[in-house]
Order: sequence, then C-alpha cells, then structure tokens
Amino acid sequence: MAKPTILLVDDSVLMRTIIGDIVRADDELSLVGAAENGKVALEMVKSLKPDIVLLDIEMPEMSGLEVMEHLSLMSRAKVIIISSVAQVGSPEANEARALGAVEIIAKPSGTMSSRPCPQEGSRHRRCHPPRRRLTPAREALSLRFGASFPER
Repeated sequence: MAKPTILLVDDSVLMRTIIGDIVRADDELSLVGAAENGKVALEMVKSLKPDIVLLDIEMPEMSGLEVMEHLSLMSRAKVIIISSVAQVGSPEANEARALGAVEIIAKPSGTMSSRPCPQEGSRHRRCHPPRRRLTPAREALSLRFGASFPER
C-alpha cells in the first residue's frame, strides 16, 4: 500500500516547520506540500491530490473552515484540524466536524524556549522529556483509520 500523502496548511512558519518535521519523521507518511493560507492550499489540493489535509483554522485570506467548504466539492481528502482555537467542544470544532473533519488536534499552548539546556550533554526530563511512542498526527491517524490508511 502506498504511503498516504499529506498537505500541511498553517499560516505560522514555526508551526509548518514543527508539524512538517513530525510528519517527515514518520516513514509511513509522505508530506507532499505545505501552504501558508487557504487560497494557496486549494490550488495545491488541485495539483497534489493529497489523501490527508492537516489544516489550521485561523489564517489570513481564507480560514480553515472556508477551505473545508470548498474542499468537499473538489477532493476526497480527509481533513484533520490542528488548531489552537478549535478545542474539542468549541464552536469552531463543532463547525469543522459538521464540514467533515475526521479529527481535531489541539496545538500545544504555552511558551517555547530557545535557551540551551543548563546541564549540557545530559538528557534529563526537564529539558529533554521522553518522546511519545506516537506523534499527535500519527496518533490521530491511527485512531481514526486503524492499521491501514485510506487509499485515494
């Protein structure tokens, strides 16, 4: 079975980098593109025909919810919302579900620090927490689709 292809859509360069790294680290997933807003995403969907779209809600030019309205008419891609505003049970999450989102993942909140580890060379839990067995994106895909991923 071919790897599911993924299009990542988020206006934040930082989030595109972090989420892109998570997806690229999984050998069973293929990141085929990244878009900075909804308008660009719709053009990319036409040409790339991804199996899955990882989609933010709040973006300039066209929101993730607006993208979903158009996407359902032009693609069979599954949509996974990755957003800080679409928390489970929120109006945005409910609307995304109504528009066909298969999963909603909350973006991490809080601050990130670029300060170096105070114990250089060590791998202690405060600066280097243990890695989870499944990445959030992979966990959502596994929960939703089980052992096999959707085919085109």
